[in-house]
Amino acid sequence: MRTNWTRAEIAELFDLPFLDLVARAHDVHVRFHPENEVQLSTLLSIKTGGCVEDCGYCSQSASARTGLKAGKLMDADAVVAAAAEAKAAGSGRFCMGAAWRSPKERDMPALLDMVSRVKALGLETCMTLGMLEGDQAARLADAGLDYYNHNIDTSPENYPNVITTRTFQNRLDTLERVRAAGMNVCCGGILGMGETREDRVGFIHSLATLPEHPQSVPLNALVPIPGTVLGEMLKDLPSARIDDIEFIRTVAVARIIMPLSMVRLSAGRESMPDSTQALCFMAGANSIFTGDQLLTTANAGGGADEALFNKLGLKPMVGEDALTMEAEDIIMGIA
Repeated sequence: MRTNWTRAEIAELFDLPFLDLVARAHDVHVRFHPENEVQLSTLLSIKTGGCVEDCGYCSQSASARTGLKAGKLMDADAVVAAAAEAKAAGSGRFCMGAAWRSPKERDMPALLDMVSRVKALGLETCMTLGMLEGDQAARLADAGLDYYNHNIDTSPENYPNVITTRTFQNRLDTLERVRAAGMNVCCGGILGMGETREDRVGFIHSLATLPEHPQSVPLNALVPIPGTVLGEMLKDLPSARIDDIEFIRTVAVARIIMPLSMVRLSAGRESMPDSTQALCFMAGANSIFTGDQLLTTANAGGGADEALFNKLGLKPMVGEDALTMEAEDIIMGIA
């Protein structure tokens, strides 16, 4: 897959007539992924609140005034029970998130135990724990962690407007350690933080020019939470939030640029009408978080998802994205 996309090329895609862009993205999608199948994933907060980072969108930041109290790391038995429940509800991937700048050594044995036991249930495993050192990444990989999530959030230029306690390069360094450990990379960002179209181009460009495209690309629509920096800044600036058409455009461009990646609709989906979600699936999104809650924000819920899938004729993906022989031939021809 191409990793030498230019910003100009990506901007040209964004500028295509909307219907042409969605049609082109759908054509790419059906060449590389099963049609009308969407992967179901479940996200569990295994350690909530008290994070020392100042991410402007996050209710779990210690600097946010949301009233969220810091909790302790969950017991491994409780995590495994939640994973078993998620599998019974149809999820194929179980994602575990901890509100940390980075994991401490004292927590590593419990984290490794969670990974190995969730993996033993037959689920794909994913964690997001903040920044990782190389040995931490290697130990998580050895325990059976399939994916590590570490979002770049936005463009390099806009990043300092969102977070000041770590740099964009810090993010890239952790992604490199994850790749070196042999894990799949889950990396995306948040749309609607007051960024410009140029920032969205820069965000996609940063993902598309990594040494490898992320195997999973979560796209979030900002949920403005009162008490967070962005929640307070944007509550009186509704025009700064991304509109549905621009969000779908971003999904479509991500699908065209990163044809093999799983593109996941993440936070913000609970407020999207069915028509917006349908167009996102048309444009190449093929993964969602299901259940009633993400880390600290509401989610659409399994019942709503089942109704939507029935309405659209979609079905849950069984196992990870399976490439057809035709797609494999295409890959060999354009890699």
